[in-house]
Amino acid sequence: MATGYVDILKAPHAARLLAGTLVGRLPNATGPIAVVLLVRGGGGSYSLAGALAAVYGVSNAVGQPLLGRAVDLYGQPRVQLPAAVVSALGAVLLVIAGTGSPLLAYGAVVVAGLFTPPLEGGLRALWPNVLGGEERVHRAYAMDAVAQEIMFTVGPLLVTLLVALWSPATALLVVNAIGVLGALSVVVSAPSRAWRSAPREAHWLGALRSPGLLALLGAFLFVGIALGSITVAGVAYADDQGRESVYGWLMAALGLGALVGGSVYGARQWAGAPERRLRAIVALLALCYLPLTLTPGVPAMTALAAVAGIFLAPAIACAFIVVDRHAPRGTVTEAFSWLVTTIGVGSALGTAAAGPAVELGGTSASFAVAGAGGVAALLVLLATQRVLAAPGRSADATIRTETDQGGAAEPGFSSGHQA
Repeated sequence: MATGYVDILKAPHAARLLAGTLVGRLPNATGPIAVVLLVRGGGGSYSLAGALAAVYGVSNAVGQPLLGRAVDLYGQPRVQLPAAVVSALGAVLLVIAGTGSPLLAYGAVVVAGLFTPPLEGGLRALWPNVLGGEERVHRAYAMDAVAQEIMFTVGPLLVTLLVALWSPATALLVVNAIGVLGALSVVVSAPSRAWRSAPREAHWLGALRSPGLLALLGAFLFVGIALGSITVAGVAYADDQGRESVYGWLMAALGLGALVGGSVYGARQWAGAPERRLRAIVALLALCYLPLTLTPGVPAMTALAAVAGIFLAPAIACAFIVVDRHAPRGTVTEAFSWLVTTIGVGSALGTAAAGPAVELGGTSASFAVAGAGGVAALLVLLATQRVLAAPGRSADATIRTETDQGGAAEPGFSSGHQA
């Protein structure tokens, strides 16, 4: 299993691009918790902390596809690094504003969220040029999903450690400084500097003019809802058990499941259309979410959480393959960023929905939101399977890019300079 991932990381620039992207995304992985800790540490209310964190999330969701489109138009270095610097300056402004000037604080989190660089979409646009073959790129997508789970687990732990050693303000500044260094590491690399998107048809909708992409985004909005609701449901379950540590166990089990699932998925070669495979994976994802509504004792619930996480990373990895097949010419970074944004928006909606569900129907009802989200995602994929069966770009030409002059990409597979 590990051999395939080692082979990818041995490719020129691959390890550096993956590490730089993960480090560059550290502010995004820790943004909400860092904002909450900063506000609470300054004596602000939970309401203000929650509102600022929500504004940060919404701003991030708006900015990702817009910056992704800019990357497709102007290249990675001219967008990613300036955006990272401006986002970090927003964090600095938030530290200066503190809780004394709420209006200034809101403006700061808007800047920090809106200018978060689309490094995740940018990395996935680079993989075909760096790795060549379709099988290796698909494995890299799975490795991305696994690495992301690790980052979103380790990132908050790093913030809490920095807060314990110094202060919330220091933690916020440090993670944003690290994020800028990560973005810098990516954009000065040869693949990032050489990458160019294909010429694109001028259209105000950009990537969203693809029916297949819209269908996929509709499905993954509900996947995001499932993810967001589990966060709140886990807290409610821990409260029922009278132990805050239970929440940590559940989240760790979900992450472990995603780590195992993504590793296994990426270790093998899959035959057949990815759209059909995605329907099967999402069906299994929904099926594994439903038993969480039983809310058994802690050991059994932890096991169910691990099982529930198994198909998350494969679903995300496969979704990015489908995005690449349906993104209109010259919009690949924007299209990848739309998927990231959609999952984020869905997660926010799931968090909002799970709270009332707990109050109205108890913990089981909040976990039912996750199950319903998974089922709804599957229904969208089933209802739109005819649209998804027709990729938006031609699948009969070998792709050659400025960094793939040897034609390493396989026929029918898109790379940075799409056809």
